[in-house]
Amino acid sequence: MSDPVLRIEKDAGIATLTLDRPQAMNALSRQLRTEIAEAFAAAQADPEIRVVILTGAGRAFCAGLDLKELEGGMPGGARDTSARDMLAAIGAFEGPVIGAINGFAITGGFELALACDLLIASSEARFADTHARVGILPGWGLSQKLPRLIGIHRAKELSLTGNYLSAERAEAWGLVNRVVAPEALLPTCRALAGDMLSCDPDSLRGYKRVIDEGFAETLAEGLEREGRSSARHMKENPPDVASRRRGVQERGRQQAQ
Repeated sequence: MSDPVLRIEKDAGIATLTLDRPQAMNALSRQLRTEIAEAFAAAQADPEIRVVILTGAGRAFCAGLDLKELEGGMPGGARDTSARDMLAAIGAFEGPVIGAINGFAITGGFELALACDLLIASSEARFADTHARVGILPGWGLSQKLPRLIGIHRAKELSLTGNYLSAERAEAWGLVNRVVAPEALLPTCRALAGDMLSCDPDSLRGYKRVIDEGFAETLAEGLEREGRSSARHMKENPPDVASRRRGVQERGRQQAQ
């Protein structure tokens, strides 16, 4: 029987998934890719789980694909769909996914981080895109997502050199939402998840969807999509919903002070 490679903790609407191959810097073996896909599919099917936190054990968030496994050959070869299934399952989860970047996020691990909806980084976090250094091209979205997040020139600097990016510079460039001390990483993510859980569930899922879908369109198309989504949501929800949730709105104001 294989050793566990993914830890799953559930608490009060939050599922925390921890990549648990610290001796291999949480490299994405086929088993780990499969278990991540299964965990996100299970989270999507569980009405109690509304937010997922994704993090790593040890000094790395994820070092990318398991190169030792690739060198040894894998059953299925080119027919292996575990990477595609993993990303599809993350994308199919309708709630927010918070990336708790505890350490190195390298190449495929960088792409895994970019599959999250927002990133909170430990001061120990480091990012690197080494695709060009090892002689391959990205296939999980990094070449398209990274320029849209930090700008094309900064993205080219990272991807065409393979150099490392510190957590502090990642925050300055807009790649991560904030940088915190290592011991504050998971508490910060759980506090954010708690704020998300205070939102109306249908609105939370719908808002994430309209942002993601509109981000891939022109501004005009995105505005039209927002208008359609808003009108549909208003029609499906009674007019007194917003008034009943004024207390939750006030909570958000108080926390910002």
